[in-house]
Amino acid sequence: MAAALARGFVNAGLVSPENLIASDPVPAGREAFGQSVGCKMTDSNADVLAKAKVIFLAFKPHQLDEATEAVRDQFDESHLVISILAGVRLAKLNEACGGRTRVVRVMPNTPALVGEGACGYALGQAATADDGELVKRLLSGVGVAYEVKESLIDAVTGLSGSGPAYGYTIIEALSDGGVAAGLSRDIATRLAAQTMLGAAKMVLETGKHPGELKDMVCSPGGTTIEGVHELEEGGVRSALINAVRAATERAVELGQE
Repeated sequence: MAAALARGFVNAGLVSPENLIASDPVPAGREAFGQSVGCKMTDSNADVLAKAKVIFLAFKPHQLDEATEAVRDQFDESHLVISILAGVRLAKLNEACGGRTRVVRVMPNTPALVGEGACGYALGQAATADDGELVKRLLSGVGVAYEVKESLIDAVTGLSGSGPAYGYTIIEALSDGGVAAGLSRDIATRLAAQTMLGAAKMVLETGKHPGELKDMVCSPGGTTIEGVHELEEGGVRSALINAVRAATERAVELGQE
């Protein structure tokens, strides 16, 4: 996710690679990130804090204390800390960063890499309106971004944070169906992916309810309504709702752990 955001920011022209610095304790991780983004790399979090004023925390939630303990005294009022750690509350982030920074909690998703991210963010108490504008500008440069209450960030995690995996599963299943019906795998996958892309654009650009757009495709006695009937028989709608709820609940659990 860190690489997706960094490359997305660079691709969107929001920042130059030479103005980025990233730390990773694992040599292979540093090499891969540096080659992917083209920025300066270090094995020291202290180096990052000394050179940067906007700090992204992008690692596993349980690594927060390990990552910040040795540099807690280096965080100060000049730092804006943006966390993408699933489930970790603003209060915990503020404590881990020494209690002197402005903190923002963000949940992005990997399509930020291709400029189509869907992000939610919540501002900490010390964060200013300018901080909010900066975060929105960065995230909007790689997709769309919506400010929400912190209590809703876990829901963002369950929906758009985890959502690309649901979408890939749907595309893969549609491709399998096309192959079963006689199409080649390459054509089936491309048709499936383009169909989902087109459907999403129709929702976003027409402003119509998805149900209304679905009804526009379902001719009386036609092929599509038969397919939709099979989806309902298979519980696809319920399964997707449950997937979002389960991922949201897991995000809450991560925060408690």
